[in-house]
Amino acid sequence: MRFLHTADLHIGKRVNEFSMLEDQEYILRRILEIADREQVDGVLIAGDVYDKQIPPAEAVRLFDWFLTKLNSRGLPVFVISGNHDSVERLSFGARIMGESGVHLTQSYEGTLSPVRLEDEYGPLNLWLLPFLKPAMVKRFFPEQEIETYQDALSAVIGGMELDTSQRNLLVAHQFVTGTVLSGSEEAAEVFVGGVENVDASVFEPFDYVALGHIHRAQAAGAEHIRYSGTPLKYSFSEIGHSKSVTIVELKEKGELQIRQEPLTPLRQMRELRGRYEDLVLRKNYQGTALEDYLHVILTDENDIPDVIGRLRSIYPNIMKIDYDNARTRASQALMQETAEKEQSPMELLAAFFLQQNQQELSGAQRDCARELMEQVRKGEGVE
Repeated sequence: MRFLHTADLHIGKRVNEFSMLEDQEYILRRILEIADREQVDGVLIAGDVYDKQIPPAEAVRLFDWFLTKLNSRGLPVFVISGNHDSVERLSFGARIMGESGVHLTQSYEGTLSPVRLEDEYGPLNLWLLPFLKPAMVKRFFPEQEIETYQDALSAVIGGMELDTSQRNLLVAHQFVTGTVLSGSEEAAEVFVGGVENVDASVFEPFDYVALGHIHRAQAAGAEHIRYSGTPLKYSFSEIGHSKSVTIVELKEKGELQIRQEPLTPLRQMRELRGRYEDLVLRKNYQGTALEDYLHVILTDENDIPDVIGRLRSIYPNIMKIDYDNARTRASQALMQETAEKEQSPMELLAAFFLQQNQQELSGAQRDCARELMEQVRKGEGVE
């Protein structure tokens, strides 16, 4: 039985205030083409369908279109909620839709039942596990101490009626210890102190685990435990990544084939570096992909007035502009130095003044600053 595994669609997402809906529709069409070409028997969507728990109407319409296209092909679809989704909203109509082959996860209520499939190798049990936190689980296991994500997943999987003589496939949305983070926005959410981690060993009973949550495609502790990654790049930290969907084929028990099918986006995400006068020179940009999403890094020593407006007349999808010059490097060095040692308010002011004006505070300026700081310290008004 062959499946297409994808995750973290984040439909409705905006990157640097740019709507990604057109790009998302384009990449979903490419996924449909792969499903057709590979003649898959089902599609696994491992969470974070939407970017927000209350998605905009156009995002809901796009996902509805995608499900309808899959269903019209007679392909069963298996969808779980991620940490960005509302499981209640995503599971609306789940029982009715399940009868049509669109299987939507529902809120965890203490037990799980698999969707049972069959092929020439026998039965295959497909389990849908929504994103779980310890608080969502502990009331169903009062006799167990559940404080961490590891505790929660161990309890839930331990409570499943798994027949390990048969093939079992799990769709889940969790952070597995040792995973390489993408550097995108998810990294800020996960993972302080490791409390949200789960060890890959918790998934040992399954023949394949289709994971979502991490934006970089990779195995997670074992080849059969895998993140598909996002189908699109959602951060400039992902410029060097290759996006794909995972094709997994489960044959007889213990025989598994896994490979990646690459995805080419409507627009690439890349960095453009140089002086302003070079970037606007026709011979330097003619014939390049001007519609790409760009992070422009200017090396000019002086700021260019209305630079983003000027550059967007050539490169319309500039998302971000930064400068890399002596001033910004000095500022970064100052910030690093400040972070490494504790400084007094006067020292901080003197360093800031030097950075901005390329000269030291005079004695009179220091005296004035001390007087103002003392007034503030005493709670007096400053005239």
